[in-house]
Amino acid sequence: MVAVLKHIFKTTLEENCMLMSMIRWPIGQLILLINFIFSPKSPKRAVTEQSKLDEKTVGLSLYQLPSCPFCVKVRRSIKREGLKIELRTISGKNDYREELIREGGKRTVPCLRIEKADGQVEWLYESSDVVAHLQNITKAA
Repeated sequence: MVAVLKHIFKTTLEENCMLMSMIRWPIGQLILLINFIFSPKSPKRAVTEQSKLDEKTVGLSLYQLPSCPFCVKVRRSIKREGLKIELRTISGKNDYREELIREGGKRTVPCLRIEKADGQVEWLYESSDVVAHLQNITKAA
């Protein structure tokens, strides 16, 4: 009886994973399309003002997945604020994915890697926290 239940549970779990993949892909593509159509505009700044802001974002990197809705939220904020931040896509097996897991401690995106002037690194995981941090950088500039 236990073997039968394990087989049923395993099959159901595999079917659920496949179903989720089939649902997630078109939704992700829809999110990308909507983001493309309604992309925010970057602000126009004087060259010196933009240069000062760019200096403040040199140590920032965003670990992300292209169609993740929370990553889209952060990328839209980056564009809306006119920031230059390196995007590190973690899809598949790549160095950024491994780096995020090894140094950040988990494979959750979006994640903003903040390298401070003294070399210390902070990992910020929640999209709302990342957006607030980016807005604070812009306000302080």
